Amino acid sequence: MEPEEFDSDVLRQFVVAFKKGKLKPIVKSQPVPKNNRGPVKVVVGKTFDTIVMDPKNDVLIEFYAPWCGHCKKLEPVYNEIGKKYKNEKNLIIAKMDATANDVTNDHYKVEGFPTIYFAPKDKKNNPIKFEGGDRDLEHLSKFIEQHATKLSRTKEEL
Repeated sequence: MEPEEFDSDVLRQFVVAFKKGKLKPIVKSQPVPKNNRGPVKVVVGKTFDTIVMDPKNDVLIEFYAPWCGHCKKLEPVYNEIGKKYKNEKNLIIAKMDATANDVTNDHYKVEGFPTIYFAPKDKKNNPIKFEGGDRDLEHLSKFIEQHATKLSRTKEEL
């Protein structure tokens, strides 16, 4: 509720609506991008469920902060990853500004920047966190290939 709306009647209506499950959560979100056809898809709070949680696709998602030095260093590498896998029909490379958007699923914990998860299409509530490897093209590619449910290219072609 907005503070200027607050009085006993509004509070009563709010509680009744909450108990009936009729309230929609307020999700912090940047505007939905009009053109999202690049090799790295932009995810915002309002599109997290439709992009990251889509059961038809594997998703590699980077949660970043625009001011983060490590994130800025990762950006060209992450764009290369997007280009490398752009023709994969069942794999989406995505990023989300976690300072301006709510992550609407509790299984994706963002405790530092950048945080990278791989969400297999059949295990959306059990994402795999990228940890312990260098954030370079080689290690991120190996991470994707290790966890992808279906890639059209064989490892020999890479």
